[in-house]
Amino acid sequence: MTTYSIKEVADKFDLAISTLRYYDKKGLLPFVAKNKSGYREFTESDLNLIHTICCLKNTGMPIHDIKEYIECCMEGSKTIKQRKQLLQAHKEAVLQQQVQLMENLKELDWKIERYESSDAKEKIDAQVAYVIKEKQEQQLAHGFRL
Repeated sequence: MTTYSIKEVADKFDLAISTLRYYDKKGLLPFVAKNKSGYREFTESDLNLIHTICCLKNTGMPIHDIKEYIECCMEGSKTIKQRKQLLQAHKEAVLQQQVQLMENLKELDWKIERYESSDAKEKIDAQVAYVIKEKQEQQLAHGFRL
């Protein structure tokens, strides 16, 4: 059976060793055993769960929810329904983030297209002039450094 050191696991998942220690301190790694010398030894099964933890973290799941998920995993099959509910709720949140990201990408594309257009300078100058006029009418500073 192959085992891995904390450094090997950190390298494999592109994490800092301190991140793995933090995850352990927060209760996300109850499945990781320590050897006779007190060092963590990670197995292939541990790596699978760490992969899941990274996936959940990378998609914005809060640490306390990841901990709840891992605690459910540690209770075996009796928590399948609860785990599924946790993951479905998180998936919905991720899908909402994805929708928001797509909207933001549309805005970025629109801005980039605007800056690439042959009349970009004229459009931006007109926009700046409009904003300055609008702010002056309200007796507000416009903030441009022209």
